[in-house]
Amino acid sequence: MTRIVYVNGRYVPYGQAGVHVEDRGFQFGDAIYEVCEVRDGNLIDEPRHMARLERSLGELRIRRPMSVQALGHVMRQVVRRNRVRYGLVYLQVSRGAAPREFYFPADDVVPTVVCLARPLAPARGQQNAEQGIAVISTPDIRWQRRDIKTVMLLPACLAKEAARKEGAREAWFVDPQGFVTEGASSNAWIVDQDGSVITRQLGSDILPGVTRATLLDALEAQKMQLIERPFLLSEAYAAREAFITSATQTVMPVVRIDGRQVGDGKPGPVALGLRRKFHQFAAISSA
Repeated sequence: MTRIVYVNGRYVPYGQAGVHVEDRGFQFGDAIYEVCEVRDGNLIDEPRHMARLERSLGELRIRRPMSVQALGHVMRQVVRRNRVRYGLVYLQVSRGAAPREFYFPADDVVPTVVCLARPLAPARGQQNAEQGIAVISTPDIRWQRRDIKTVMLLPACLAKEAARKEGAREAWFVDPQGFVTEGASSNAWIVDQDGSVITRQLGSDILPGVTRATLLDALEAQKMQLIERPFLLSEAYAAREAFITSATQTVMPVVRIDGRQVGDGKPGPVALGLRRKFHQFAAISSA
């Protein structure tokens, strides 16, 4: 359980943490965030997470609150103070607090920084991987700049809740042409009947996943066939394997889509093999 939270320069007890009532992240969703895996007390793929955070800040013209090194120090302190060995660290930056107007506030408004860490049970994640998970499909109703990691996650919440009601753990967004874009909190992948690994190419319609990028390194190193292109939902139904990637789940096999069995209905060798080897290719930063 989270005990200590960083808020604007102070490490405070979880129950006392808060931001201003007119913080723009609270009122407008005018904020960005990153979630970094914590493994054996270390931060996984920190450089890529920080690079993506920098890009998100730039795309929204939010002033960087402190140096990348200082943000890294905050994350490490929060991980240590919460004694997290396996779990996640969450970092959020909003444009700051100002009287509620749609226009951006003055340049002297200080961004709001929040950071928390919490443990996750690695055994539970491994059990899910050994069994595989189910996903459902849902129309993609999000805005057109999904490449920016903002806190505007209401469509993802609706999709996740719909998935839970169907006994699934994830939802895949589908565009008007029937192509899968990505998961509500993950990137989507399939393995076709020829053994090629397929995932949508980067663009404004998907998030440039950090775990996705590391997995591309793993695929290249192992000389596995990769195709970056949109794939239809019907292709996913007929795939040999399917899986998702995210910071908290690394590589997670998918065995059912919309109630339909994927392949033989069991986690496939490609997904399981990539999951086993993932951390060999990830950057590990000591905490």
